[in-house]
Amino acid sequence: MKQSPATNQRYDLIVLGATGFTGKLVVEYLYNKYGTVSDLHWAVGGRSEERLQALIDGLGATELDTILVDTLDRTSVERMVQSTKVVCTTVGPYAKYGSLVVEICVQEGVDYCDLSGEVQWMRKMINKYHDAAASSGSRIVHSCGFDSIPSDMGVYYLQREAKKRRGAYTKHVKFRVKAMKGGFSGGTYASLSNVMKEAQEDKSVLLTLTDPYGLNPVGQRQGDDVEDLRSVVYDGVIERWVFPFIMAGINTKVVRRSHALSNYQYGRHFRYDEAMIAGSGWRGRLKGIAAASAMGLMMAGQPGSFYRRFLERFIPKPGEGPSAEERAAGFFDIRLIGIMPDDNLFICKVTGDRDPGYGSTSKMLGESAVCLALDQNDTNPQGGVLTPSIVMGDALIQRLTSNAGLTFDVIEDSL
Repeated sequence: MKQSPATNQRYDLIVLGATGFTGKLVVEYLYNKYGTVSDLHWAVGGRSEERLQALIDGLGATELDTILVDTLDRTSVERMVQSTKVVCTTVGPYAKYGSLVVEICVQEGVDYCDLSGEVQWMRKMINKYHDAAASSGSRIVHSCGFDSIPSDMGVYYLQREAKKRRGAYTKHVKFRVKAMKGGFSGGTYASLSNVMKEAQEDKSVLLTLTDPYGLNPVGQRQGDDVEDLRSVVYDGVIERWVFPFIMAGINTKVVRRSHALSNYQYGRHFRYDEAMIAGSGWRGRLKGIAAASAMGLMMAGQPGSFYRRFLERFIPKPGEGPSAEERAAGFFDIRLIGIMPDDNLFICKVTGDRDPGYGSTSKMLGESAVCLALDQNDTNPQGGVLTPSIVMGDALIQRLTSNAGLTFDVIEDSL
């Protein structure tokens, strides 16, 4: 049961980290979509009054409230959390700047969403706060961007449609990236670097990262899934060469947590995996080898090593990212291949109309926050450290397709 909101609650949601690269995109999206005179009452938060004011002035949104908050200061975090229904945060790396915000949201029974792909930190939040959040009614929802909305909501949509159209859930879903185009930001690289640093220093972090069920509930970390793909292989189901997808280590664990939290709705032996499509024939294989090699070079080297320092000269700094033109030119096109109990295929596609990591991610996070604030308080009061599909389901699918440039479609007969 969700506890009564704080008596001084003024806002439906607050965007925390509003002056960062992705935070600005979320604020711009919400302002352009909802303005400040709609049914959505929201505000923006950050550490710098000067930068917040510059953001407001740039948008021409003089009526939008600003809130000064330091994510490492308990008093300011409590003041912010007590004033809202939902905290929507882009302040990362979350392992450094997110834990206190989660703690206070759980304490106050306030909902929370973020863009975290930091599996080791998400595991810590589950261990520390899932039960307390279930008691307070706080819904803590990580990974509300490109990792892991297309994966988690894509599987939710595919299984919903398979049950409706074929009378059964699929036993195995293969998530395959057919095409995507997008830039890379300094904030994402900083988060990845922090994960690598923690894994180097703490072997339990490495175990969580490599465990296929690293985010599953305690005592429910067994199944038929294997470690994420690490090489170029031929996928006989789709008759294409495939290679590792850099986000698979996050997405697969989120999807498997959703399945566990649904009481294994698709069956105890349900399997899920992710990869990128290279193509068919020898050209496809060579393309896969080249792409996998490039990915390996980007992730090679120890944090702080000469190689990493050299590489970082060519990578955007935190607060930097792709231009507006680059974001508008980006897209993603994903296929989810469901294998039915009779081994027939049921295929869906998920697409987005902006670059995956920023243009599209900012819309996904914004709509997730609005969904938590306006759509779900009566229909799904369950609290805990949850996942997008478990908390928001059909309501989020509707918002993403109506507002955020995503599509979810059944294309049963081909890729």
